[in-house]
Amino acid sequence: MSNHNDLPFTPKNNAHNMTENADTNQNDAVENVENMQEARQIGDSLTAVQPHDTSDADEHDKSITLENNAAIDGFFAPSNKAGVAKDFKAGYVAIIGRPNVGKSTLMNHLLGQKLSITSRKPQTTRHRIHGILSTNEMQAVFVDTPGIHHNEVRAINERMNKAAVSALVDVDLVLFVVDSDQWREDDLLTLQKLGETDLTVVLVINKADTLKDKGTLLPLIETFDESFDFADIVPVSALKNQNLDRLEEVIASHLPNATPIYDTEQITDRSERFLASEIIREKIMRSAGDEVPYDLTVQIDEFKDEAAHTDPKTGRPRKACTFIDATIYVERNGQKAIVIGEKGQRIKQVGMDARKDMEQLFGKKVMLTLWVKVKRGWSDDERALTSLGY
Repeated sequence: MSNHNDLPFTPKNNAHNMTENADTNQNDAVENVENMQEARQIGDSLTAVQPHDTSDADEHDKSITLENNAAIDGFFAPSNKAGVAKDFKAGYVAIIGRPNVGKSTLMNHLLGQKLSITSRKPQTTRHRIHGILSTNEMQAVFVDTPGIHHNEVRAINERMNKAAVSALVDVDLVLFVVDSDQWREDDLLTLQKLGETDLTVVLVINKADTLKDKGTLLPLIETFDESFDFADIVPVSALKNQNLDRLEEVIASHLPNATPIYDTEQITDRSERFLASEIIREKIMRSAGDEVPYDLTVQIDEFKDEAAHTDPKTGRPRKACTFIDATIYVERNGQKAIVIGEKGQRIKQVGMDARKDMEQLFGKKVMLTLWVKVKRGWSDDERALTSLGY
């Protein structure tokens, strides 16, 4: 099959072909002078017309190139850049306070999704976690931190305090969370740390719904206002979603005008692997009550995603699934027995509860395997802490 139709047509090629024909058929050309003259006229006509056609083609090619480049740029551009309000605000918001005042609960309810683990026990949060709240008007990147506390008994406590204090670097706003009816030494320590900065601080009085006498709230606000130069004071109940809309308005009013920091569909900067380990740790702390001290941590050994596919053996469709193997480390054999529970019932329940939360958060089926091992002194071992992600 001939491919001549695919070759570009130009005056040069046309003239070359005509010359070849003239050389090959010289004798015929003498006898057909009129035909040769007609051919030359056609060639001259093509030569005169072709530059104009080439220019049009070039313009057409440029137009197509520009359209293609625009499409490529649009494909790779972050989706949150489209439709951003002219006066859009964005910034980092550190949530600071002593242990167990409801910092993680506050962030979870502001986000409308459980992201940071919670329990009745102080110092449940050990790592800094970014939770991202995006609306049409603003994007607040919350930094949930471990509670600042005096008792730096072990290396892990020291690292938790450092994580909390370092969260104050390069943030645009601080939410200082306190309990409505309890003012403790650790609150003063936190306030002292904030006093060493030039940051804008909003006081959030949490658990305001627990006050038996609501009339005491106003004097309480006045007392706090006299102790520090707060930009705003907002009483809330994080657990019951009370006054959180007002808190969002206050947060937005103190953020700078800026484009979104993260994609507006993103809710955290942490990986699914990290979130899985935190969910498992939460379920242990909740199920064991006061039996299990803080000498436990969770390490994800394997996190494998399997796409939806057809089983080659049965021919049946298989849903997408994530296979997770995790090891729970404790410091003593007695703690291992507590975590496992009688006849393995506790660890079984922990696995069921953790898997349920993971499937809800990740939006896919999860197969979870748990192991419990003793790693003596891990919470006071700098090398062990580093290897475990602290």
